[in-house]
Amino acid sequence: MVTLDLSRTPFALLDEAGQQRVMAQLQAADFKPGDILLDAGQVPDSLFLVAQGEVAELDISGHAGAECIGHYLAGDCFGGISLLHGQSRYRFRADQVTRCYLLPRVEFLALCDDFPLLAERFRRRLADKSRLLAAQRAAGGALVAGAMLSRARECMRQPERLPSGATIVDAVRALDERRVDSLLVEVGDATGMVTKTDLLNALVLRQYPADTPLERIANVALISMRPDQYLFEALVTMTRHRIERVVIMEEAIPLGVVELTDALSHFSSQSHVVSLQIERAEDQAALAQASRRLPNLVRGLAAQGAKPRFIMALLAALNGRLMARTWHFLIDAAYQGSCCLMVMGSEGRGEQVLKTDQDNGLILGDDLDWPDCASQMQAFSDALLELGYPPCPGGIMVSNPQWVGTVSQWCQRIEGWARHGDADALMNLAILLDAHAMAGNPVLLSRLRETLFDCCSTNEILLSHFARPVLRFGTPLTLFGSLKKPKDGIDIKKAGIFPIVHGVRVMALERHIGLTSTLERLEALVADGRLEARFADDLGEALSLFTEWRLKQQLAHLDGQADDPDRVLVQSLSSLEQDLLREALHIVKEFKQRLSHRYHLEYG
Repeated sequence: MVTLDLSRTPFALLDEAGQQRVMAQLQAADFKPGDILLDAGQVPDSLFLVAQGEVAELDISGHAGAECIGHYLAGDCFGGISLLHGQSRYRFRADQVTRCYLLPRVEFLALCDDFPLLAERFRRRLADKSRLLAAQRAAGGALVAGAMLSRARECMRQPERLPSGATIVDAVRALDERRVDSLLVEVGDATGMVTKTDLLNALVLRQYPADTPLERIANVALISMRPDQYLFEALVTMTRHRIERVVIMEEAIPLGVVELTDALSHFSSQSHVVSLQIERAEDQAALAQASRRLPNLVRGLAAQGAKPRFIMALLAALNGRLMARTWHFLIDAAYQGSCCLMVMGSEGRGEQVLKTDQDNGLILGDDLDWPDCASQMQAFSDALLELGYPPCPGGIMVSNPQWVGTVSQWCQRIEGWARHGDADALMNLAILLDAHAMAGNPVLLSRLRETLFDCCSTNEILLSHFARPVLRFGTPLTLFGSLKKPKDGIDIKKAGIFPIVHGVRVMALERHIGLTSTLERLEALVADGRLEARFADDLGEALSLFTEWRLKQQLAHLDGQADDPDRVLVQSLSSLEQDLLREALHIVKEFKQRLSHRYHLEYG
């Protein structure tokens, strides 16, 4: 009987008896360089386990000949997908003197029947494998990971309703009898909400009579969500809007209410404490104290297995409140409605986790007269520095007059950047494309975005130059498609995050998509027919994986345990993580090829 280490995935999914079955059935086979172990279209007889040597996986469907898309070394296995699907899609060729152990088809399929997780391992795409990794971490004690997958419908309370014509006294009686804090009430053709606070204000502050119809005090501008949205999105929404409940609606029909206390019971973290501290801050010093808690909040969420998408969304909401409160403290109220503070870069996309450089600008109404604008903007930049946001090395800050201007001035700048199309101009366009209104009047930013789209979205030459940076950094895969393992690690930002973020940004510019989040842009591109849902899903999962690995590296760097916040040491990853990293980088490689073809980058 063959003796072989089966502790790696996929055979780690078998119990001891299953692994013994594998050992009993394995047969050794030797191959010379150039031998075809399994050809495209062939029905395989066995699963191949590489004991020594190298096997190339070749796609022979292209017109340019065989393209190597994968490489298998000692400890790897292949052929499982082909066994499950009936025939091989690719050719597998020995590139060195190679020895493989063969597991007969009949025994492999029997194991798949007895161990469903084994079959699922071979059927999974990148998105599914990353979910498997999250599940394994959850089983290892990552308590929040399961909560990340909870849907709003699982936490909502049944809505307590009152009919049209109900009065304040009816509402008070209903709240007392039903032991709730809010009620939904019919207001004409719409649905409104009244809370205990609304009733108290109506009776005491406004001194309304007890028989006042609820229509007079009900709030019909409800913040709502769909029942299939994640529960963490409800928590983020409540943090962003400073509310304590959201209404769950489907096709304009209220199905229930998610209360803040219920959502928080699913998440054991400091997020609400930090949020309350931000909202209750009465000066800049109190805000700085709240801001200092954010790194520990990130550490806690990451340690508990929280999905990067949740961490980014929550931190974007909290950072947004920090900046908005700072703006409120420092900027004269007379000017706040006639200008727009915009944030850009990862902050504008809602994809920043740990604080990075300040990337912001200011849009002024064309008729606004603000004599001391420059001094107030300098004060704002200084205040952000106190909150932990370092100055931008490129000077993309409101304290820099080049990033402050009226709507007309900004539109002229955009037109000039689009006309010149040099490296600096393209960088400025990319930065502005990610802009998000953080405070003030967001309509001003909308005018700039329309000008940007009008100048750029149909300009094929500009789009080609705009897309070219996706090829600036190489993908760390060998010629044979296996994962490179440099001693100093892989720069995960350059190799993985940037190509996806910028490539999706280019496509969003072309398609006139005003969303700034990369994941939301992917969804919009699918709806627009420019990306298949399956490929967009894998791109999103790849981005999440890269972000997760980078976050771990950033936290290690923050704690003095890593020299570079962006370089991930491949050797430190588990076998499943290395497998995921390799597949994610192949997704990036394919995305680059698609972009190169669409924007004619091969002719540059």
